[in-house]
Amino acid sequence: MPDRFLFGPHREYLAADLSGRVLDLGAGNGAMFPYVADAADDDLEYHAIEPDPHMRRRAVRNANRSGLEVEIRDGRGESIPYGDDSFDVVISGLVFCTIADPDAAMDEVARVLRPGGELRFLEHVRNDGWRARAQDRLNPLWERAAAGCQLNRETIERFVGHDAFDALEIERLEIGLFPATPIVRGRLRRRSE
Repeated sequence: MPDRFLFGPHREYLAADLSGRVLDLGAGNGAMFPYVADAADDDLEYHAIEPDPHMRRRAVRNANRSGLEVEIRDGRGESIPYGDDSFDVVISGLVFCTIADPDAAMDEVARVLRPGGELRFLEHVRNDGWRARAQDRLNPLWERAAAGCQLNRETIERFVGHDAFDALEIERLEIGLFPATPIVRGRLRRRSE
């Protein structure tokens, strides 16, 4: 499976030492579920949102296969269907490239994370130099072919520039295939009020 080969170690990074209430933001087909099932504590309460009904059905099947108990809801990053301070960790695994309003989604992540909680992410972002220019040119076609995915989104700048978060760790990875490279992973901490 290409996802496991390319992203397996990085999904393990996102799932490491999870405990408490966790939200998988834009769970897609449930690609994170096996990694979470392997690393889960007994006190883990796992939730996921996904706006696409077809992907939600696939996520339910993957949750059952992996043995992970997960509550999967219809929802978008721009309007997360949970209350304030609901989660200890929010996971974003290759999601922010498709969110229509990423600034609103960051505000929502900040709202549902308790103070001190973490946003853990794995995202492809805008490249540098000629690769960035190529992404700009390819983006209109890519967006139509890849369910709204944006090749040239400045995701990390948006993350570290948000007033509600402090960066704990950010790592640029030279994995994946152009034009959806580079990949960046890391952790942000929700600031206390």
